Amino acid sequence: MKCRLRNLLAYLVLIIALLSPSAVAEAKKLIPMGESIGIQLELPFIYVAHDVLLPNGQWLKKGDMITEVNGKQVDSIEELKESFTEGEITLSIEKGSNQKRSITLTNEQANNILPFLKDETDGIGTLTFLDPESKEYGALGHQIIDGVLNRPPEFTDGSIFLASIEQIKKSSPGNPGYKISVINTDDIRLGDISSNDIYGIFGHWESDIKQNMRKPIEIMHDDEIQLGKAELLTAIEGSKVESFAIEIVKIEDNFLQFKITDEKLLSKTGGILQGMSGSPIIQKGKFVGAVTHMFVEQPDRGAAITLSEMLKKKPD
Repeated sequence: MKCRLRNLLAYLVLIIALLSPSAVAEAKKLIPMGESIGIQLELPFIYVAHDVLLPNGQWLKKGDMITEVNGKQVDSIEELKESFTEGEITLSIEKGSNQKRSITLTNEQANNILPFLKDETDGIGTLTFLDPESKEYGALGHQIIDGVLNRPPEFTDGSIFLASIEQIKKSSPGNPGYKISVINTDDIRLGDISSNDIYGIFGHWESDIKQNMRKPIEIMHDDEIQLGKAELLTAIEGSKVESFAIEIVKIEDNFLQFKITDEKLLSKTGGILQGMSGSPIIQKGKFVGAVTHMFVEQPDRGAAITLSEMLKKKPD
């Protein structure tokens, strides 16, 4: 009996030691961001961004891909320009895997179509978090879908840059608003893009972590999130990140719905805007999640993903 008691006491002492402050690892902390960013993905192909009527009566259709010039493979607009020669030029065009054709243009006609071609995807979004230890970041809270290709694009390189909000087009029921931003890609990029995943873009931060940046805070576990007051961090003027009051009105699995209650934000934006995806949500000093969508008919309401769920899709 005494032996059993000694074993039990030793087991309890072991548990207490494991649970003591010195033995418990510090909870993961991330910096909530909220800055507007310009996003640029470099693609391994050239595609047509708008329908173009050619002088011979043929059309280049939106989504067509230019794969070759005079039988030589081209992967970028720069390579395309270098392939132009005097006289006629034959372009190989693909639309899907089974639709292939060729068109012949003069050098002048080929130069005239350049403004309608793209070899990159770009857009505006919001930074969600920065890990001060690994210098990894996450943004958007959802995947980038190219509006012309209607799919997540393959990409060879990606960059994010700080964006400055110049003007706001307000949201109204049935009409999503948006941020009008200026992005200076001549500035040093903030980071690369290593993944365009279902829950956002992720990459490595390349800029300095400034002393005046917001401090790292703990991630709120999904079962700790409560209905009621919370705050949203985002930029609606210049590059300044501000805190706005919201109310969490529904929690379901790894997702939540919220309503904007901040009068300043409602007055300025009408609600959620395109470009706010990724804006951090904080409750009781802990990092809850990121904005992902707005309700088009009720722009003062939005949806978000919990941060713990977003981090599951982060690349290792």
